[in-house]
Amino acid sequence: MFILAGVFNNMGSIFKGDIDIDKINKRNENTLCEWIGIRVVELGDDYLKAIMPIDHRTVQPLRIVNGGAYCVLAESIGSTAANLCLDRDQFVAVGLDINANHIRSAHEGSGNVYGVAKPIHIGRTTQVWEIRITDEADKLCCISRLTMAVIALQKDERNFNPPKI
Repeated sequence: MFILAGVFNNMGSIFKGDIDIDKINKRNENTLCEWIGIRVVELGDDYLKAIMPIDHRTVQPLRIVNGGAYCVLAESIGSTAANLCLDRDQFVAVGLDINANHIRSAHEGSGNVYGVAKPIHIGRTTQVWEIRITDEADKLCCISRLTMAVIALQKDERNFNPPKI
């Protein structure tokens, strides 16, 4: 099952609660995601997909996607997916480590790149996600691995209270 817009009911899914893609994108307003044009576009039973434009905001001087932009896409979509697997009233997942291998360049003017986050491990205190980033021709441009730490909200001494998805 996948959904392109609206509310997702998680029957048979790794994700918890009713999830609204429009609300995820609204939550990303006034963040780096909005600044460089990242939008969540699809949710499946075990994956989350986002799109990022290849334009002046995401390219380096050679006019190809900057490796840091790939990492931003990977961490943004992986982090969102990780948090959607949790009881978001009790826990939050935060980035612990990211790795990215740049396989193929994507050039300015060639459209968008797409990131798909899928879990490798969903545990009690950590999660590991693989994010595959492809171009318009579905060719692999970057593969990333994101490790997330799961923190109980009531135990966080900083009174961290993230906005709910």
